Amino acid sequence: MRIGYKNAWILTMDDAFTEYRSGYLVMEEHSIIEICAMNQFEERKADQWIDAHGGILLPGFVNAHTHCGMIPFRSLGDDCPDRLRRFLFPLEQEVVDEPLIAKSTAYAIAEMQLAGVTAMCDMYYFEDAVATVAKDMKMRSLVGETIIDMKTPDSKNTDDALAYTQAFVDKWKADELVHPLIAPHAPNTNTEEVMRAILEFAKENQVPITLHVSEMTYEMEYFRKTYNQTPIEFLESLEFFEVPVILAPGILMTESDVEILAKYPKVSVVHCIGANTKSAKGVAPIRSLLDHGVTVGLGTDGPSSGNTLDLFTQMRMVANFHKTHLKDRSAFPAKEIVALATRGGAKALGLDEEVGTLEAGKKADVVLVETSSVNMFPVHDAYAVLVYSANASNVQDVWINGERVVDNKKLVNGSLEGLQRALKEGMVTFEKRAVELSAQLSFEK
Repeated sequence: MRIGYKNAWILTMDDAFTEYRSGYLVMEEHSIIEICAMNQFEERKADQWIDAHGGILLPGFVNAHTHCGMIPFRSLGDDCPDRLRRFLFPLEQEVVDEPLIAKSTAYAIAEMQLAGVTAMCDMYYFEDAVATVAKDMKMRSLVGETIIDMKTPDSKNTDDALAYTQAFVDKWKADELVHPLIAPHAPNTNTEEVMRAILEFAKENQVPITLHVSEMTYEMEYFRKTYNQTPIEFLESLEFFEVPVILAPGILMTESDVEILAKYPKVSVVHCIGANTKSAKGVAPIRSLLDHGVTVGLGTDGPSSGNTLDLFTQMRMVANFHKTHLKDRSAFPAKEIVALATRGGAKALGLDEEVGTLEAGKKADVVLVETSSVNMFPVHDAYAVLVYSANASNVQDVWINGERVVDNKKLVNGSLEGLQRALKEGMVTFEKRAVELSAQLSFEK
């Protein structure tokens, strides 16, 4: 069956940034088959037409770095300086389990889909449950089990985590929507021996690597004292960048680090401006990375770090923070920021042959953003409206792989209320322990 949108302002996000102020798009099965201006419209070209009424049609957003299992942590200890050790690590060790991760992931994916996110890269724990939920909810995903040199909710040590990852990759490597990867937490939270083993695993299993890097001041200090290198220089010395590597968030990268990454076309960087600035860590050198030809996508980080999983928030923060940081109003045109959220993220995850642009032959990951709400009038520049005016509530329809997952602002395959209720019921033990930890912190103050 052929389904089409008509009377849409289409942003293809292709190499030429082709757009149709009034156009139509036709999908069949999983793919886009035609895009054109309305003066070429013929009713017979589709079996069913949806009138966009002037709404903006564009490729789905790509959240290239997140942690779906961390919804329960959202708004907990947000202003606590030592939040990681005060709240996150204790709760992960004591009360985070697979059922909670599964329910959290379902809620997180619903939040993303309602905001027009059609693809994600996730790393946390119990990632087989994450992959299963993503598959059920038709979410295009790269998914990896976190490997870290400490006991975790589902592994005693890094050997356990590597064994889990091997079984996970073997199970999911042939799936159409869910793609496994290997996910070391960071170069400073694993031994050099483990990092070398991770690289060999990636080569042998032909999977990408994703990890945090150049994020913490103590991380930078550790590599300076131990190796007289930056983390990026250390990874290069291990030949990490010979395979596809997705780095996040790269806040503290130096100019020489940027020059190193520019030498390796398989490397990408995910910019998580919301989480980075909330934690007062700084602003990553994204302008320099782009100017050096490094692939950059956008991510929200986890819902505990950035508090939201939508890319509208990230796009506006990219504009506002970088323009201020660089003292240049023209530094990041809206068109470039929308590209980071769509084609940039797709390329960062190695999905750009399939998605990231609206082109005939590509998979139908398509989003319609309505322009009838009060905040969406007038539309002089569709890119500017998306970056500076729109928010997640303006997303009307979402398609992933040619299947509708959001219809007129409602989930197709479930209810947000039901997912929220299930997560709330699964958080009883978590919330009880969180209250105890909060009381302890208040007492110490």
